[in-house]
Formats: sequence, structure tokens, C-alpha cells
Amino acid sequence: MSDAEPRADLELVAVRGMGEIRPGDDLPRLVAAALEPLAPRDGDVVVVTSKVVSKAEGRIRPAAEREQAIDEESVRLVASREHPGGVTRIVEHRSGLVLAAAGVDASNTDEGTILLLPIDSDASARAIAEALRSRFGVRMGVVVSDTLGRAWRVGQTDVAIGAAGIRVLEPLSGQLDAAGRPLTVTAPAIADEIAGAADLVAGKADGVPVVLVRGMGRHVTELDEPGARRLVRDAADDMFRLGADEAFRQGLETGRREATAQREAMARREAMADGAPMAQAGVEG
Repeated sequence: MSDAEPRADLELVAVRGMGEIRPGDDLPRLVAAALEPLAPRDGDVVVVTSKVVSKAEGRIRPAAEREQAIDEESVRLVASREHPGGVTRIVEHRSGLVLAAAGVDASNTDEGTILLLPIDSDASARAIAEALRSRFGVRMGVVVSDTLGRAWRVGQTDVAIGAAGIRVLEPLSGQLDAAGRPLTVTAPAIADEIAGAADLVAGKADGVPVVLVRGMGRHVTELDEPGARRLVRDAADDMFRLGADEAFRQGLETGRREATAQREAMARREAMADGAPMAQAGVEG
């Protein structure tokens, strides 16, 4: 389907019958079996919540190890804020995602346990996509979703943290809008939009970890394109690398170091200037 042709309506179907996922379960096989009654079609996209991926991959820790797990999963502190219940840390996860508590979560898991994000969500998505293509013989895309907050916005939404067989970004630069004006920087995050739409069906408390999405076939590809990691903004393009408080403290510390260095350099120059006449007199004597 070309972009000039009418777009199909979007259909979202909750995939039921998955059952409780345990470490070591063959998740790709279980997802395929649950999809069987829906007769998957060419161009379908399957959204799988990261919770069940993490469970199948054994990414489970005792709740008492929560802070240690956040430390281990983080590569950089972006911002922190104290509150009556403790401290909220916004960190950069080792996958590049910037999110609260490194994605460590205690919801929808056994009492006394926490879930960590999958080791490689793009790889997890590829494994599921390969199983679905093999079983149903059609093009299918897969999105692994997780719930994130947004800067400057209240509330959370689901986004893609893993993807396979789908174009995650649709650069529209060079195309014309409905009024005939050229688009320059517009690039819809297709995989994020699919993940957010799927969450409207799955919900957070309904026990539906898989959603079938129809109508996005124009974005489903024959081969696995770069996954959801492509949606992580490069550090060089990140205008908000730190939280406001952290940026202020870092600037203050940098200013203090530079001021100290300047004072020390000035003191050395003054000492050298004071010593020069004495040295010269000694040579002449």
C-alpha cells in the first residue's frame, strides 16, 4: 500500500488464553498458539507486554533487591527527586531508555518479587516474529511494549522497547502535507503509536499481555529492520540530558573547578613573576 492510497481502519483485538507465564516457558510458541483462533493475516502486528517477556526469560528478583537491581540496570543518573515514600530515580537504562527506576517493577508479578526489563527486547521481538512467520506463513510484525512516563506530561503510556518485522519510524521529510506544504522534520514513531493503541485494549489490570493489531500492514516488512533501539535519541541530539537540579549542580561544580584552576594558575604566574628579579640578580652577581 502506498502512502497515497486510503489507509485501512485500525482494529485491536485482545489475545486471551495465554495463562500465567513462568521462567523457561517457550513464549514464542505460547503467543502463536493463543493467536491461532484469530487466524493471523498478512501485515498483522502483535504487541507483547514486556512483563511476560521478562517472566519467560527469568528476569525476576526478590523485592528486597530492588535498589540493587536499579543500580545494576542503570548506566547514568538523569534526575532524582525525594518524596515522602523515598526517592524516585530517573535513570538511563543499559538499553538506552530513560525511565524511572530502570524499569524495575513490582506490578503483575508474584508477591515479594520484582521484574527487570528483558536483556535485549529487540532480540526477544525477533524470536517471537520468527515463530509467528513460521507458523502462519505470512508477514507479521512484533512490538514489545512497556509503560513509561513522559517529560512535561502527567500520566504514562505504553511505548515500544523492542520491535521486529516493522518499520518503527516513518520519516516524512520531503513529503507534502494536506495543504501542499513540504514536511521537514515530521517522523511519526510508528512502533510507539502501535504500543500505545494496544494498551487501550490490554489495560494494566485485565491480564491481557498480547494484542493483535490490524490495519498497519504498510509498516510491516519482509525482513527485520533496525528495532526499537532506533527510537532512542542519540546523546549528541539530547537537549535535556539531565534533570534541572542535576544540571544546576553540575554547572555549579564545573564553575567552582574552573574558578579554582584559574586562581591556582594566577598564583603560579605571580610566584614566577616575583621570583624572576631575584633569579636575574643572582645570575648577574
